[in-house]
Amino acid sequence: MKNTSKLNQALRDRILILDGAMGTMLQRYNFTEEDFRGERFKDFHTSVKGNNDLLSITQPKAIAEVHAKYFEAGADIVETNTFSGTTIAMADYDMQDLVYELNFESAKIAREVAKVFTKKEPHKPRFVAGAIGPTNKTASMSPDVNDPGFRAVSFNELRVAYKQQAEALLDGGVDVLLIETIFDTLNAKAALFAIEEIKEERQIDIPIMVSGTITDASGRTLSGQTAEAFLISISHIPLLSVGFNCALGAKQLTPHLEVVSNRTDIAISAYPNAGLPNAFGEYDESPEQMAEQIREYLDKKLINIIGGCCGTTPPHIKAIAKIASEYKPRPLNSPVLYV
Repeated sequence: MKNTSKLNQALRDRILILDGAMGTMLQRYNFTEEDFRGERFKDFHTSVKGNNDLLSITQPKAIAEVHAKYFEAGADIVETNTFSGTTIAMADYDMQDLVYELNFESAKIAREVAKVFTKKEPHKPRFVAGAIGPTNKTASMSPDVNDPGFRAVSFNELRVAYKQQAEALLDGGVDVLLIETIFDTLNAKAALFAIEEIKEERQIDIPIMVSGTITDASGRTLSGQTAEAFLISISHIPLLSVGFNCALGAKQLTPHLEVVSNRTDIAISAYPNAGLPNAFGEYDESPEQMAEQIREYLDKKLINIIGGCCGTTPPHIKAIAKIASEYKPRPLNSPVLYV
């Protein structure tokens, strides 16, 4: 992991900027079923529209453009287009066999764009985070109210799926693995277990970012954990950062960031939505409004990494980067891992 020391140094020097929403940007292309299929999948037996991960194969230029726009806006780190890149999630499209290729190609695209920007601005190296989403199944809860003991997926099935995804992302050249939008910590623990296996097998250190999601005003994850319980339950693994993304806007996320920031010495990340969705499921918060709310994180020294989730765009990231540049990062009291 040749960029690891640069990433650790950058974390100490400044608040790092993560990119914004990939899905929000891809919606603007208005891709049709034919666009999603491309030439290679034109005769595929089921609809693939909405399978954004597939676009890394069929519309790679668009994915590269989105990454470039976020880097231009000031992002230090972009996430690969692999939120649903497991066999478990890809089963929705009957595309489990493509998982390795999807992740490898997504990582490769992001890596190439990052290289261009790093070459242009050597003083500001750009990094790639391999995005590992939560899958569409939960290991802690039953999807059937009449059978509370039933589980749609096992820990071992998740471990195998996550391992395949993580290996492909690493082979494609990511700098860090990001387990994100965690609504069930048991799923995340399967991903962490898989990554520990890879570390042992390949004899490498892999920086890991972990980002949970607080789903409502109760201040808990979907599987019922408070922010503090979530932090404790993943603290047995060496992590680069921990934090929260999605579900809430910047303002609503503040108290949960305070909890984890006060209870750990590792880096803290946050990438909230652009406010809460309106009646049509859209996000109305302007870049300026969002950036001003994030100022509270900075005033309170809560974060080391900041970006945006649903509804955020390059202008949001630009506004956030501008405000973040005025502040020093939250102090890291213990040595950052993987130096």
